[in-house]
Amino acid sequence: MFLQPPSGLNAIRAVLLDLSGVLYVGDKALPGAADALRRLHSAGYPVRYVTNTTRHSRSRIVREMAALGFSIQPEHLATAPAAIHARLQAEGRRPLLLLNPDLAPEFADLPTEDPDVVVMGDMGEAFDYAHLNGAFRVLMHGAPLWVMGLNRYFREGDGLSLDLGPFVRALEFAADVTAENFGKPDPRLFHAAVADLGLQPEEVLMVGDDVTADVDGALEAGMAACLVQTGKYQPGDENLCGHPGAGLAGDLADVVDGLLDPACHPERERP
Repeated sequence: MFLQPPSGLNAIRAVLLDLSGVLYVGDKALPGAADALRRLHSAGYPVRYVTNTTRHSRSRIVREMAALGFSIQPEHLATAPAAIHARLQAEGRRPLLLLNPDLAPEFADLPTEDPDVVVMGDMGEAFDYAHLNGAFRVLMHGAPLWVMGLNRYFREGDGLSLDLGPFVRALEFAADVTAENFGKPDPRLFHAAVADLGLQPEEVLMVGDDVTADVDGALEAGMAACLVQTGKYQPGDENLCGHPGAGLAGDLADVVDGLLDPACHPERERP
């Protein structure tokens, strides 16, 4: 059940889920998450997945989720890399790519000579001075900075780890630029998933473990949102939310319990 139900609960007809921290942490599925997802589907709730994960390609994400017991259709997965790739193609850009090697094949069709934009994903341990300094020099020649997220950290199997955001801020500071973010909390990524569902934002609930990227981002996009106390959640994160109406639950199973409990919303229409 919800520790605090989200505003607009009666209107919810579909659910968006973050991946890391909601369905799994590290290489392990969170207890009860797979069963909770099955119950959502059985109750008729369409589900889409919105992630800032940029260390892996979409196909690898789908394979790894399947190995953890989650069946996800690739077309149901909204990612920042896909959004940036579409924009690069539409504008005929030549990117300098700072990407995890696993993600590089998804951008192999783009020209990269004489780059006119810096595109930045989470390179993990591949982040080094040479990569950052090369990007800095391109930015100093007037190129914009497009990034796949601004998350500060995430939880791996052995603890919290730096995410993309700190490296983005370093380049912003050095080159005196402002990055354009294509990942959460940018409303465009949420709205793309909502449009795929054929619903209005207020009819969709976003569930995530990041109060800024997931919860505030969804509320800013006009959706309902619920923070779960798994993954990167830290005690008191719920008090950092910049918008009213956020829900709070222990984990995804508790969210599903709340959605399916008639006592929580006796007048809601079934999805």
